[in-house]
This record gives sequence, C-alpha cells and structure tokens, in this order.
Amino acid sequence: MQQAPLERVKTQRSKKVWWREEAMNIFPVRRRRGASAGFTLVEMMVVVFIIGLLAAVVIPNVTRAMKKARRATATMEIQSFKSALQAFYADNAFFPGTEQGLEALVRKPSVGKMSANYDEGGYLDAQEVPLDPWKNPYVYLQPGMHGGDYDIVSYGADGVEGGEGDDADVESWDLSAR
Repeated sequence: MQQAPLERVKTQRSKKVWWREEAMNIFPVRRRRGASAGFTLVEMMVVVFIIGLLAAVVIPNVTRAMKKARRATATMEIQSFKSALQAFYADNAFFPGTEQGLEALVRKPSVGKMSANYDEGGYLDAQEVPLDPWKNPYVYLQPGMHGGDYDIVSYGADGVEGGEGDDADVESWDLSAR
C-alpha cells in the first residue's frame, strides 16, 4: 500500500528532526525498555554513599552552630533583662526582690516591696518572662552575690549550677563569650 504524498512528507520531516536532535546530543542516552528499566544496585549505592558523606560533614557543623546560638541567645536575653531592670529601677528607685523575681518586669509585683510608679505596660515586650534557650527558667537573685545589685543566671544545657562546655552557666556578671 502506498503512502499518500502528504503522509510521506510528514514521515520524512519527523526523521529529519530526529536526526538533528541526535546530532546535537553529544552523549546519547540509551533508553531501557521493559523489565530492565530503572536504576542498578551500583547506582543506588553510589547515591546513598554521597548522601551519607554529605550528612557526615554537615550535621556536626550544624550542631556546633546551634550550641553557639543557644549561648548567644541566653546572653542577649540576660542583657535585655538588665536593661529592663534598669528601667524598673529608674521608675521605682529599687530593684525587684528575689521573691518578686523577673516576673516583676512583666506584671506589677503583689509581694515584697510595693511599687508606686510601676509602668503598667511592664518593662519587657513579652507577656511572660521567657525561658532560657534550654527551656529552663532564669535564676534571679537580689541582692547579687557577685558584687552587683542583682544576679541573673541560666544554668546551661544541663539545668544544674556549674558545668563545662554546653553545660556551663551563662551569668550576668560574666557575659564573656565561651
């Protein structure tokens, strides 16, 4: 059966396009058909190895950066508390007592020495006193035990006084970077 002239032209054109595509393709990919389609075990193992290698390099660096960021956050929050305590002192001529704690910076104290000039908006932007980056409350002592009017401490990752490394305390009287 003979092809109509129009069909013959279409077939020849499609062959020309196919040859042109093959000529431009420097590394032709052979397409697999049927049961042999998919990835080989070696290809899969290479991919898994590369992912494992990347994870081995990236995860320790991310973990180290997160630990530094937590210490920096605790330091900045203690600085914020110090500024708020100075504002409290400027309005009231005294620092909140230990029994009033840092809560006195967000709510008017109901125990201890009463404040006549308390700023009704509080002295922190938050509605609650934030926890430290390790989800433990900050410790506030007034008068301070280290020569200041007050002490503010975050007990670090372990939540216990003292410690080294990640467990080291972040203290208002020693805010140097560790």
